[in-house]
Amino acid sequence: MTTLYLFLLVLLAYLLGSVNGSLVLGRFKNIDIRSQGSGNAGGTNALRTQGFKFALGVILIDVGKAILVVTLLPWLFVKLGLIDNVVNPRFILFAAAAVVIGHCYPVWHGFKGGKGAATLIGVLLALSPIVVMYVLLIFFALLILTGYVGPNTVVASLSASVIYALQTSDFLQQDMFWYLLVMGFFLMFTHRANLKKLMQGKESRFEKARLLHRLFSKI
Repeated sequence: MTTLYLFLLVLLAYLLGSVNGSLVLGRFKNIDIRSQGSGNAGGTNALRTQGFKFALGVILIDVGKAILVVTLLPWLFVKLGLIDNVVNPRFILFAAAAVVIGHCYPVWHGFKGGKGAATLIGVLLALSPIVVMYVLLIFFALLILTGYVGPNTVVASLSASVIYALQTSDFLQQDMFWYLLVMGFFLMFTHRANLKKLMQGKESRFEKARLLHRLFSKI
């Protein structure tokens, strides 16, 4: 793949990433979710302010666009004869990074979007489903225990590179490991406000998810 086509692939990935689910669906309801709740254009704020059905639509869009970027886009480039039949996996990871960045800093929405978790999940569903299974398991286990969403998202995203390393003997030589590591720290950056509130004791909990707390409080 030439530098031009790599740039085009990454650009298209970013533009698709900029299609933010909560902001797109919000237009049908004449709302800007960034003016409600936590002010974040992501699935968690969508659930808290608009309900389950709206949040489900948001997640489907934000996960789906990532899957399209790492599967359909390379396929289209091959079909159009822009690249050879085998796409360099490293270039797909560049596009995978671009779609997450696009979600967080969407050109269509004033560069103010979500925090990237659902979009990263979409990438992992397509490229590393075993890793994403463990990542989701860690997230939901921590959610049930603590009720925190943002901080647990950070822990789960950082765990992705560790999980991959445990499954791969030569992980330091694998581009996927470095992608997961960088994305983990990127999500730590996008959730920095949540981490600050956690340290200050001000981070809100998703109380309905604290199943163990609710169970033992009744005993």
